[in-house]
Amino acid sequence: MVLKVLAAAVNAMLPSRYYVHALISILAIVVVRAFAQGRTTNRERDMHARVVLLTGGFTPLGLTLMQNLAQRGAHIIALSPKPVQDPEVEILINLLRSTTKNDQIFADECDLTSASSVRSFCSRFLTAKETRLDAIIVAHEYQQLGSIIGRQDPAILTQERQNASLASFLILTLLLPILLVAPTERDIRIINVVNPFYAAAAPSYSPTSKPPPTSPLFHQEGWRALQMVIFTRHLQRVLDALPSGGQIPKTDDSTIHVVSDKVQKSNIVAVSVCPGLSRSDTIAPLLNAVRGRDQSTSGIVLYMLLQPFLRLLTKSTTSAMQSVLHVLFLPTPFKSNARQGTDAPEEVLKAGALYRECAVVNLRIPSPVTADAPDAQVPDDGELGGVHLGQAVWEGLEGALKEWEKANSQGEEKAGCDDGPSVDTPNN
Repeated sequence: MVLKVLAAAVNAMLPSRYYVHALISILAIVVVRAFAQGRTTNRERDMHARVVLLTGGFTPLGLTLMQNLAQRGAHIIALSPKPVQDPEVEILINLLRSTTKNDQIFADECDLTSASSVRSFCSRFLTAKETRLDAIIVAHEYQQLGSIIGRQDPAILTQERQNASLASFLILTLLLPILLVAPTERDIRIINVVNPFYAAAAPSYSPTSKPPPTSPLFHQEGWRALQMVIFTRHLQRVLDALPSGGQIPKTDDSTIHVVSDKVQKSNIVAVSVCPGLSRSDTIAPLLNAVRGRDQSTSGIVLYMLLQPFLRLLTKSTTSAMQSVLHVLFLPTPFKSNARQGTDAPEEVLKAGALYRECAVVNLRIPSPVTADAPDAQVPDDGELGGVHLGQAVWEGLEGALKEWEKANSQGEEKAGCDDGPSVDTPNN
């Protein structure tokens, strides 16, 4: 009786002549969603005893990364703009420890909007007893700044974007010395996570002509992402050009396949990763639907109304992090496992490349029109704009960093003066 009533209800809502149409629609939805979620990494890696430094660890993508790395036994240091004793930070860290059964998850205070805070963290880390680092994941620039809803000061947003990139540049250059003195047998990764709008700036990118504050949001965010992609590629050139870069580690020939140093010259590999369009880290900020000072009620309502479409066409944080895990798990050329009994080549990590959907992106960026003679110390490979564009980006970041630190120190001095002079009073 129940089945007859159910069949009658189904036939009333969906006549039998529409069954084929419904089946095709469901199949189309499944295919579109699977395509939108992107590829899933087919790699795995034991992360026990490996130390990972993570910026942007308390964003949706960062928390998902922490959970997955902790489940694989990684020792994680997540940078937080808030004090370690802050209830939100403490609760999240304790929750991750308990759910992953990994007590090697720690938070350290570092405000990436302050140059002095970045230097303070790096100084503490460099002078600590244990300074091992196996990976640095720079993920705080993945979540774009600015929204299509509400009014925000374009000049302030432009400055915040630049400060975020300068923080990435500063923390990598300050921690680079301990990476260079690490044993050559150690496999070290530098992973720069960028937003998905880099293609908007690729055709006309120039390091000397920044987009004005009034230019479209996607162009400004694309320019920032592309700048860090080019910087990461040039960082790899610098690492490969160092005298110690050609030291190929000695390994057991029976288990490890050692390739020529023409394929990889340094045990430190720097790559850029674009996780794609994420609901939590891309769409929500675009609609001002994230908690914060610029939170918009209309943006939150629109975000909720669009959920059916967003869940179909955009990625979850689990899907978005797949490319990050892929470049972290892929073997490097001199650490690739030899495939015995087969001539099939094994995928290895391409140093300095941009990855998206677990694959290398062949991005063409115009080289500078005027170029001097090539630098003998840093050969020009022609990738991502070539060595001259990479040098221009590096020098631009160095110049902007000096201005940022100068403005930061002046602001701190002014804040100290506003507090009033301290007066020593004699003890009675």
